[in-house]
Amino acid sequence: MLGRITAFFYGVVCYLVFLTTFLYAIGFLGNFGVPKSIDSGPQSPLTQALAINTLLLGLFAIQHSVMARPWFKTAWTRIVPVPVERSTYVLLSSLALLLLFWKWQPMGGVIWNVGSATGRFTLDALFACGWLTVLVTTFLINHFDLFGLRQVWLNLLGRTYTESGFRRPGPYRYVRHALYVGWLLVFWAAPVMTSAHLVFAIATTAYILIAIQFEERDLVRFHREYAEYRRRVPMILPVGSSKQREITEVRRAAAKQAG
Repeated sequence: MLGRITAFFYGVVCYLVFLTTFLYAIGFLGNFGVPKSIDSGPQSPLTQALAINTLLLGLFAIQHSVMARPWFKTAWTRIVPVPVERSTYVLLSSLALLLLFWKWQPMGGVIWNVGSATGRFTLDALFACGWLTVLVTTFLINHFDLFGLRQVWLNLLGRTYTESGFRRPGPYRYVRHALYVGWLLVFWAAPVMTSAHLVFAIATTAYILIAIQFEERDLVRFHREYAEYRRRVPMILPVGSSKQREITEVRRAAAKQAG
């Protein structure tokens, strides 16, 4: 029982570290309310700053992606107890982000600067909407499972953990990766886009597009219905309904036969 209590408190601590990181990230990307933001601090030479920032982004990408793969989890749980595997993943992801926030190098240079009050308000609103989308979609998926609390809670109660089944709640009926839509809004909705922010936005967008390929490969393997879901629902942009796409496909086929 003592081991279960320890695992539960460990999971709670990991979640609190994540929550702190999440709140800091809002100020870091929004350039407000934190001691070090994406554009604050002394500027290093461009080549040096770009090298350091690339290394920090790469470190997070490798940790966040590799540790999420099933083959890694199988090997990792020979060392880390299964109930705290997700919490440990969340903790290490948070620490990788905190390291990035701490060592990030401003680079100077302004790519765009929206001068109109309406434009700035619109982009600030999209930035806030992005964070809200990220938070809400985690709860739609199962927030406490995603961040390891459900696993350590069930372990504390002596219950067996079971994976959540495949569901399509809310916005997931229109796009397959609603969570990533929120992140893209967060990365790109900037009234002032500096060189450092642009590097961050491009790198994280590329990471998302690559990560989706690995995630969907695993989802198809573990959920038989996902292949059909992927065929019918757009990945990021809700362009057209599945019915409209089916009609378009029928029309194309008919046109090809007629030709």
